[in-house]
Amino acid sequence: MTEKTALTPATHTTPPAKFSHGVRKGNILQVAGQVGFLPAVPGQGPTVAGPTLREQTLQTLANVRSVLEAGGATWEDVMMLRVYLTDTAHFAEMNALYDDYFAGLKEAPAARTTVYVGLPEGLLIEIDALAVLG
Repeated sequence: MTEKTALTPATHTTPPAKFSHGVRKGNILQVAGQVGFLPAVPGQGPTVAGPTLREQTLQTLANVRSVLEAGGATWEDVMMLRVYLTDTAHFAEMNALYDDYFAGLKEAPAARTTVYVGLPEGLLIEIDALAVLG
């Protein structure tokens, strides 16, 4: 039986409850919803990358990438991305940022974007990912 491994990159804060930033079992890696927090600083609470969608989206993607790398994966291994925005007015800007960020991928992952109003105040975007390695 393949063991399940919880992933918390050094750049991430320890989760506030019993969950992980990512979990790998066999060749499957699930990245939990990531937001635009800057890399963790010991003794400090999470800090949002900035007030703009651009700042938060780029940091969120960097945070997803950190979890992927901690599990031995790359963007090329990602099968599905789920993007949660807090404002429908952000769709066009997020799509432009997304297209620029992933311009070099051989094959684009499946993706879904939805509007979600449950993020903590000040956060504009959350992204999770499912990767299959090998």
